[in-house]
Amino acid sequence: MASKEIMTVNMGPQHPSTHGVLRLVLELDGEIVVGVTPHIGYLHRGVEKLSEYRTYHQTLPLTDRLDYLAPMHNNFGYALAVEKLLGISDLIPERAQVIRVMMAELTRLKSHLVWLATHALDIGAMTVFIYCFRERERIMDMYEKVSGARMTSNYIRVGGLMADLPDGMEQEIRAFVDEMPRHVQTYEGLLTGNKIWQKRIQGVGVIGAEAAIDIGLSGPSLRGSGVDWDLRRDNPYSGYENYDFKVPLGTGEGDTWSRYRARLDEMLEACKIIRQALDRLKPGPIMADAPKVSLPPKKDVVNSIEGLIHHFKIISEGFKAEPGEVYVGVENPKGELGFYIVSDGSSHPYRMKIRPPSFVNLQALPQMVKGRLLADVVAVIGTLDIVLGEIDR
Repeated sequence: MASKEIMTVNMGPQHPSTHGVLRLVLELDGEIVVGVTPHIGYLHRGVEKLSEYRTYHQTLPLTDRLDYLAPMHNNFGYALAVEKLLGISDLIPERAQVIRVMMAELTRLKSHLVWLATHALDIGAMTVFIYCFRERERIMDMYEKVSGARMTSNYIRVGGLMADLPDGMEQEIRAFVDEMPRHVQTYEGLLTGNKIWQKRIQGVGVIGAEAAIDIGLSGPSLRGSGVDWDLRRDNPYSGYENYDFKVPLGTGEGDTWSRYRARLDEMLEACKIIRQALDRLKPGPIMADAPKVSLPPKKDVVNSIEGLIHHFKIISEGFKAEPGEVYVGVENPKGELGFYIVSDGSSHPYRMKIRPPSFVNLQALPQMVKGRLLADVVAVIGTLDIVLGEIDR
């Protein structure tokens, strides 16, 4: 048997096909991948360390920059963790809970649209990119109307929300989710029956259920391997147990095609959840009645020195949590996003550790591409739907 001549090649770091600052050191035998070592460490945001020097309120904007394609999910998970630490989880008003769920599912749609657009473009399908970004722009317009920002929204607050929905927003969201299934049909018409698309992703990047669980995969990357696990249903938060939705598993084959099917179906289920949230939305407060986290009414601020002092104290000094530790995980578009927070009784976290799904899911890449062609590496990176902002956080 002839000896192999192994060639080491750097792939990245650049944006095309690597979705950010990711460098892969590939070992190739011709065009066959013998091994791959992912190198991250190009962003160094230091979010976890920065949080130790900021109050709980001041840490919230840092979470937007993790998975910047799903900022409200990051705010959501962090707020839930701090609320659990403060013992006010049961005080969050019903209206705030419903709006949180609704905005989280809109964010799921927004994130999946970017995944499909870039995944298809990496493999050579350009038209889908244009269509997906058309729909994403509409969601970002909604983001702007609700929070004032198109990407780093910073809308969800510890104890509730920054502000209520603007007039007409409910009708705009309902009109969008009623249209969205037709758009998904358009994407499928361009891709699902396309023989080139099928050849590029069917049987590529296979990982079985047992290996997926061992590595720690979550989200569509796990469910595409046939593992029926979703935190919204299996460890519900913010009232998700009251919503009727299915957990798509793709084809269950664990390949790129299965994960493609799972995410498309998730988009339809997200629309279903949003419609239910709109039906459940009733007038009411959007902030918990908890002195530690809620600002006094404007009239109290204006009419009393004590109210004014309390107002600025909350903003500048924050609130203090009892000593303890908590962990909360939420089902963000890429998988389980978890926040582990340790309190020493001060107004800022003593320690915060983030469990980002992109970081964990990236571990599967070497196993998924070994023995495949070099061109398949691009398809597999796309199917993992990673964001480097939360990998090198």
